[in-house]
Amino acid sequence: MRVLFSLIIFLSLAIGVKSQTKYSIQGTLAAVRANSPFLKTAGYNINIAQGNVTTSKLRPNPILNNQTLQLANATYYPSGTEWNNRVNRQVWWQVTKPFQLPSLRKSKIELANQNVQLFQHGFGETVRNFTFDAANQWLSTWIIGSRLDLLQQAYSNLDSLVRINKVRLRNKVITETDLMRTQLLLEQYNLQLINARKDFKNQIQQLKFFIGSTDSIDVDIESPIEVIPIPNNLDSLFSAASIGRNDLRVAKSEILLAESNIKLQKAIVLPVPELGMIWNPQNSVPYVGFFGTIKIPILDRNQGEIEKSKYMQLQAQQNLKNVELQLRTEVNAAFQTYQTERENLKKFETILSQSQQVLENVRYAYLKGGTTIIDFLDAQRSWFDTRQLYLNQLLSYHQSYLRVLFVTGLINQL
Repeated sequence: MRVLFSLIIFLSLAIGVKSQTKYSIQGTLAAVRANSPFLKTAGYNINIAQGNVTTSKLRPNPILNNQTLQLANATYYPSGTEWNNRVNRQVWWQVTKPFQLPSLRKSKIELANQNVQLFQHGFGETVRNFTFDAANQWLSTWIIGSRLDLLQQAYSNLDSLVRINKVRLRNKVITETDLMRTQLLLEQYNLQLINARKDFKNQIQQLKFFIGSTDSIDVDIESPIEVIPIPNNLDSLFSAASIGRNDLRVAKSEILLAESNIKLQKAIVLPVPELGMIWNPQNSVPYVGFFGTIKIPILDRNQGEIEKSKYMQLQAQQNLKNVELQLRTEVNAAFQTYQTERENLKKFETILSQSQQVLENVRYAYLKGGTTIIDFLDAQRSWFDTRQLYLNQLLSYHQSYLRVLFVTGLINQL
C-alpha cells in the first residue's frame, strides 16, 4: 500500500510538472499569435470586410408590384354581376428589374476589395503592437525571474555562512554580534524573496492573459532573447521598416481606398434604369405594357460626396507622409538607444568579475580570521548591488533591442 501511495504521488507530481509550460520569448509570441482572444476578436474585422465584397458583387433583385382597384359603387355593376366579378375591378401586375451599370458594379467591387486589404494591413498593425506588448510583458516576467534567481543565490550563500557562524559562535571564534549581523542581512534577503515571488506570480498572470492560457506556465530565463540580428547601419533598418511596418501599408492602402471611392462616387452619378413588363386586366379587358424609369441627374449629381472623396484622398496622401516621417524618426531614435545600451552593457563584464573576486577573497579572509564581518557583509552587499545594476542594464538593453524590432516591423518575425 505504501508503494502504491508513493507511486500515485510521483505520477501526480509528474503530471503537474508536465502541464507547466516554459515559454521562451519566441514561444510566447507564437502562442500569442495563435491563441490570444484579443487578436481573434480583431481578426473578425477581416471576415466582416470580406462580407462586403460578397455584397458588392450581388445584382439588384427584381421588383414585383401589384395594384388592385375595386369598383366601389354597386350602381355601376354590370347587370347580373357581383362585387367579386372581374369586370368590377382593375388589376395591375408589374415586374421590373434595376439594371446596374457595369462601371458602378466594378467600382463597388474594387472599393470592397481595397477595404479588405486595408483591414488586413490594419490587423497586421494590431498584431505588431500587441506582439510588442506581449514581448515586453515576457521581458518584465523574465527580469523578475532573474532577480529572483539572484536573490536565491545570495540567500543561499549567506545562509551557509550563518550555519558556519553558529558553529564558530559555539566555538567562541566570533561574537554574537557578528552572527546577528549576518542573520539580519539574511532576513533582508528573505523579505525581498517573498516580495519577488509575489511579483513574479503577478507577472505570470499578466503573461497568461497575452497568451490566452489558463494552464500553469513559466518563463525560460535561460533561453536566448536576441534571435534576430540587428543590422549595423540605419539604411538597412530603414529598408527593413519600409517592408515590415504595417502602419505604412495601412497608409498606402488608405490612398488606394480613397482613389477607389472617387471612382465609385463618380459612377453613382450615372442613373440606374429600372425596366420591366406590365400585365393590366381592366374590367376583364387585358392590357400588356412596358415599364421603364430613370433618374435625371439635373439637381443631384452627387457633388457633395465627390468633393468629400477628393479631400479624403488628400488626407490619405498627407497621412502617408506623416507615417514615413514617424518611421524614420522612430527607427533613428531606437537604433541610437540600442547602440548606447549595448555599449553600457559591455562595461559590466569587468565589474562583475571584479566584484565576484572581491567577495571570494573577503569571504576567505573572514573565515580565516583575517578580516571582520563588517568587511564581508559590505563585500556581499556590493556583490549583490553590482548584479542588481547589471540586471537593470540588461533589461534596458533587451528593451532597446525589442524596440528596434518593433519600429522596423521585424518583431513579427520573432
